[in-house]
Amino acid sequence: MAPLKSMEKEYPLIDSHFQSFCASHAIFSLEDFLLYDLHALIASADNHSSSITFKQGIDQLLSVIDTQLPPLMNGLQLLEDAECNKRLLPTGFKGIDALLGGGLRAGQLTELVGPSSSGKTQACLTSASTVAKNGGSVIYFDTGNSFSPQRIAHLVGQTSGYVIGNQAEPGPLQKVMERIICYSVFDIYQMFDVLQQLKINLKSKIVEPDRRVQLLIVDSISSLITPILGGSGPQGHALMISAGYLLKKLADEHNIAVLVTNHMVAGEGGTSKPALGESWKSVPHIRLLLSREYGSNVCNISTLKHPSVASDRAAKCVLCICDC
Repeated sequence: MAPLKSMEKEYPLIDSHFQSFCASHAIFSLEDFLLYDLHALIASADNHSSSITFKQGIDQLLSVIDTQLPPLMNGLQLLEDAECNKRLLPTGFKGIDALLGGGLRAGQLTELVGPSSSGKTQACLTSASTVAKNGGSVIYFDTGNSFSPQRIAHLVGQTSGYVIGNQAEPGPLQKVMERIICYSVFDIYQMFDVLQQLKINLKSKIVEPDRRVQLLIVDSISSLITPILGGSGPQGHALMISAGYLLKKLADEHNIAVLVTNHMVAGEGGTSKPALGESWKSVPHIRLLLSREYGSNVCNISTLKHPSVASDRAAKCVLCICDC
């Protein structure tokens, strides 16, 4: 759920003064608020000189939670929603699409896990260019200056059958590049700010129908979350869960496919394991493990988690590498 800091612009009662009051009770997000004893919090507000405004802030948080409760749907409605709205978006990699049954599914969060240079960013760039080439808009969160418009242009040039720099046909490349909106995001709070604004825009129908967001990419989610997980306090963990909750909520409510990347860290016995720990493990709907064969552009993909596919299914794909 959302951190209180990210809610201030949309809800003026959740100002810095109220946030400080909540922080004194180790409440930094809506999740923390839900877990706290409401009666004890109100009693604490009563003993404060700003009791009226603090209780108004508490009421504001309760109303926000009420609006975020999803409508109840029966099995038939869920099936109809899946068939009508939860489309599949091809990634541009036959191996990955085969494992996923056709591509990234709208309404779900898919995670690519792998060591450095395993092909995670290349998979993100290829997915972005493929979705944009097919007419969908893409939101791309670049956390490490790895987004390369030149590589996107190279991918589009390869698949469109014309050479980069050929001014005779600038149309396809221009349309693809215009459909990919890249944000340089270097901390979790920046990401929350952009996601909250995107949420507001989608709810208010500011986004034009022909530029509807179909894919949201975070490359990489672990770069944003790892720095806040240090120490023994609960804030980092709460922010991590809030990030996952917000991404999944956007995916489900607006039929967006979400793709995030995660790096590997050393585990017990010297083996590698996905970063962010066991708590994050339950967040993605789908987890794919990527590894690159030494000295080649061949990438191995296997399923670590999938709601409808057996684990350890594997496939191969070839990375498109360009000197850009």
